Amino acid sequence: MTLIPWRLGRSLLWNATCVDTLAASHIQSTSSMVGAAAFSAEQAKRRKYENLDSSFIFVPFGVETLGPWGPEARALFKELSKRVIESTGDPRAGSYLGQRISLAIQRGNAASILGTVPRCGGFEDVLDFI
Repeated sequence: MTLIPWRLGRSLLWNATCVDTLAASHIQSTSSMVGAAAFSAEQAKRRKYENLDSSFIFVPFGVETLGPWGPEARALFKELSKRVIESTGDPRAGSYLGQRISLAIQRGNAASILGTVPRCGGFEDVLDFI
């Protein structure tokens, strides 16, 4: 939630979600349309918060594990980038923000993959073979 008004005197509330592009529940739609899972996640968030007080602006921010962003996420990112550039005067600030979000998604992917790998004793096991 923004602490200062975002637009028309109303605070911005946003809810981010990252859905698995390759999940069984999404694979049929994501194989035929880029960003289908992110779009679906944004719609689900919109329905979940449909009774939110009208004194707020709500934006669902849906992204997928393999990179695609939902339409509302792209629109909010574009506006955020514009505001950050205006605030800082740095024309690269929007790119930096996008890179940080992308890295957060990649870190989440890495954590998910590493969570499925059995733990080993470390490099000592590898060094014994040398």
